[in-house]
Amino acid sequence: MIHNRSPQQPDRRPIVVGVDGSPGSKAALRWALDQAERTTATVETVIVWAPEAGFYYGYECASIAVAGEDLAAAADTVLMDTLVEVIDDRGRSAPIKPRVLRGRPVAELLRAAGSAQLLVLGGPAHGRIAGLVRGSVSHECLQHAPCPVLIVPATPGVLAAGAHADEPAGKLRIRPKE
Repeated sequence: MIHNRSPQQPDRRPIVVGVDGSPGSKAALRWALDQAERTTATVETVIVWAPEAGFYYGYECASIAVAGEDLAAAADTVLMDTLVEVIDDRGRSAPIKPRVLRGRPVAELLRAAGSAQLLVLGGPAHGRIAGLVRGSVSHECLQHAPCPVLIVPATPGVLAAGAHADEPAGKLRIRPKE
């Protein structure tokens, strides 16, 4: 994906960040906010919840609807708590659009990435990107995203050969979608 933009025309598409409250998603949010400040982009934070799989009939359907409302509220709480924690640590923030979505995490993240300049996800807690499991949300997003994807390790460490999480974004190697 190549976009012809002059240096005077900033990319107005958002940076989308998957958030789940984990240390990796907090690191991803920090990185995205730093990048957004450098580029005047907005950050769209996405948390996805899904009702428990199951087939119920009659009365039990009503209890699933209530459980769904509880799950949506819990997801919203996780997202807001994560935003407050990360912004409090930083003391400032680029513009943020929080979104709580219902569905499958991979499908909803890919849908959100459809209008994004970049999808940022948190990596494993041990910091090794090679440890991504086939079939994981990160792996599936890497394979199918319509935009470049960056996976930020939960602990400071190497993102790509020679690039570190604390280096300026211009030095990071982000593999674009081919």
